[in-house]
Amino acid sequence: MQWIRGGSGMLWVNQEDGVEEGPSDVQNGHLDPNSDCLCLGRPLQNRDQMRANVINEIMSTERHYIKHLKDICEGYLKQCRKRRDMFSDEQLKVIFGNIEDIYRFQMGFVRDLEKQYNNDDPHLSEIGPCFLEHQDGFWIYSEYCNNHLDACMELSKLMKDSRYQHFFEACRLLQQMIDIAIDGFLLTPVQKICKYPLQLAELLKYTAQDHSDYRYVAAALAVMRNVTQQINERKRRLENIDKIAQWQASVLDWEGEDILDRSSELIYTGEMAWIYQPYGRNQQRVFFLFDHQMVLCKKDLIRRDILYYKGRIDMDKYEVVDIEDGRDDDFNVSMKNAFKLHNKETEEVHLFFAKKLEEKIRWLRAFREERKMVQEDEKIGFEISENQKRQAAMTVRKVSKQKGVNSARSVPPSYPPPQDPLNQGQYLVPDGIAQSQVFEFTEPKRSQSPFWQNFSRLTPFKK
Repeated sequence: MQWIRGGSGMLWVNQEDGVEEGPSDVQNGHLDPNSDCLCLGRPLQNRDQMRANVINEIMSTERHYIKHLKDICEGYLKQCRKRRDMFSDEQLKVIFGNIEDIYRFQMGFVRDLEKQYNNDDPHLSEIGPCFLEHQDGFWIYSEYCNNHLDACMELSKLMKDSRYQHFFEACRLLQQMIDIAIDGFLLTPVQKICKYPLQLAELLKYTAQDHSDYRYVAAALAVMRNVTQQINERKRRLENIDKIAQWQASVLDWEGEDILDRSSELIYTGEMAWIYQPYGRNQQRVFFLFDHQMVLCKKDLIRRDILYYKGRIDMDKYEVVDIEDGRDDDFNVSMKNAFKLHNKETEEVHLFFAKKLEEKIRWLRAFREERKMVQEDEKIGFEISENQKRQAAMTVRKVSKQKGVNSARSVPPSYPPPQDPLNQGQYLVPDGIAQSQVFEFTEPKRSQSPFWQNFSRLTPFKK
């Protein structure tokens, strides 16, 4: 430690981590845990007291949040189910999503938090392990957050009818809820999942490294940051499904199921030479790798911006095999920058040739990313709802109509990116305070596929 001279006296600086007792004339100073300086003239709040404050805040907000969830489930959803003349099962699923699953999960989570809470000495509480034990359960928020915009849209339509306005207000009064509209209550789970990393970061800041809870809080912070990041990523993917639907509408001679029946993300696209084993003829194709499938297209001989559908490969049935340069006896061809897709069930093989080694490496990386994405989606049950598919189809028809093109296979213009009316900072409001009906998480790390950036170059074409 050392002394430095300030404008009106001497300041003591602690150059080591943690809090140590200083000279007597600064015992009443104030310590900022992120600073090494003790400032004179302010009451001392040591790290234990600050940690106790954060712990108490976490416990208080959790109890308050449980009350909000109970009000939604018992005050609104339960009453709506009694009015079959006003609400269908599909409407209730859209409006409330999986709120009951969240309520059950949170009750178990809070019970464990209460067991770890030290009422006499809150700073000694060890709540980090609770987050780690329940980390898989937090993924249920993904479904709710992805559905939230649809819920807001459905509520907005219903609220145009005064009957529904009076009904929801009667539900609120009967349950003796605070004076917040139903959309404010439905926003609280979205706010809550975003607050966990902020609360844990604050808790970690005031937890000494020798505290028994330190490593658990650090691990919990990493877990919850990953949860919110992945939820954000999946929401971004849902915002892109309109573009995927429009792209499919631009491809001529489409056959089979829609892309959105199985996929929600364009991972990579490029042009390669391709040989399919039964035929053995080298063909030039444009490939679009989505999660679960890869679509093959052929460029028009004259209009190179026109694509024709030529098939697809079910990636769930194939494995990727990297091939060294040389001659392949099965296809009887010389290979360079090549790889294969091998069907694990039928022994069918597709051989691909990239133009450059760098392009081959990018394709192999994209295939690995596709498998990882599929596994993560299966883990949390991510899927596109039928309502979201219908909305995407309606967008395609609307855009085509605006362009004055009658053909369902016309090329639509590039769809504008969704607005961002609610940023991360706006989540830091008290639970239950109504905000905009549209929400947005922090900016995802994944960059948008360059294919969508070039999509507007395509020229409208009528078959």
